[in-house]
Amino acid sequence: MILRKIAVMFTGIGLVLGLGACSDVRINDHEEWKPVFDKYQITNACFEYYDNNKEEANFYNKLRCSERMSPASTFKIFNSLVALETGVALDEQMLIKFDGKTKFYRNGKLLKQGEDTTGAFTMPEWNKDLTMTQAFKVSAVPYYQELARRIGIKEMQHFLDTVQYGNMNIGGVIDEFWLNDSLKITPDEQVGFMKRLYHDELPFSPRSQRIVKGMMLQETDGDYRLYYKTGWSSQPGREDIIWVVGYAETVHRLKNPKTNQIQAIPHPYFFALNYSIPKNAQNVVETRKKLLHDLLTEVGIHKY
Repeated sequence: MILRKIAVMFTGIGLVLGLGACSDVRINDHEEWKPVFDKYQITNACFEYYDNNKEEANFYNKLRCSERMSPASTFKIFNSLVALETGVALDEQMLIKFDGKTKFYRNGKLLKQGEDTTGAFTMPEWNKDLTMTQAFKVSAVPYYQELARRIGIKEMQHFLDTVQYGNMNIGGVIDEFWLNDSLKITPDEQVGFMKRLYHDELPFSPRSQRIVKGMMLQETDGDYRLYYKTGWSSQPGREDIIWVVGYAETVHRLKNPKTNQIQAIPHPYFFALNYSIPKNAQNVVETRKKLLHDLLTEVGIHKY
């Protein structure tokens, strides 16, 4: 069957299609989305969204959607779930105090105190006391590194294996594996992960999943909600990788023909945007948001 061949080609597609439960899922290629990327001079990119209600998987550049790459800060979704589930974080207001030492990073690695910071970066909004909600919003690496250390390798590996998150590889360093290219995941697998999170199908309590989904909410507009987490992977000797992973939800209000009552029908769309940029690229944060908005408008999920 053609779907079985596709499932072999694209490692995460089984998650998107419900592990074979939805054998009639339609899979569509959309080369016509290329001008959206051209507008921002982005040449190496992919975008995938899964229309839950129509059971359609839509791709731009399926080949790249099947490539495993470092999840970078999109892993904060998973890290938050594990912290909540294990009790390392009692809730999203769990505070980690700033230790007074400014942290610098280069190529996904935390520099040691006193090490040369040439070419390294830090973020002022990371260097303060933060709750989990605050740390998630500003994508604070030090906060989530401390969470991972408190969780420990054994528990983290257990949940990576149970969820089957990407290649499930920690590589022996508990506070860098999602930054240093040990852990890798495909955009397609990210879409499957979002689908399972939305439906509370991950091996975490409904409470843990509800809290993390709440932290992911970025935009509201009437009956429209947009949830996502961004990521930015920088490794030596190659272009940086940008992620936006999440889901959009619209609400359709339809009359029930039997009761004549208006019913609110949620319509979720799960997506992963992934592309490469040069090391010296400018306006990265603004561009990824504009690109996401343009794509959501292009595919008809929401008009910006």
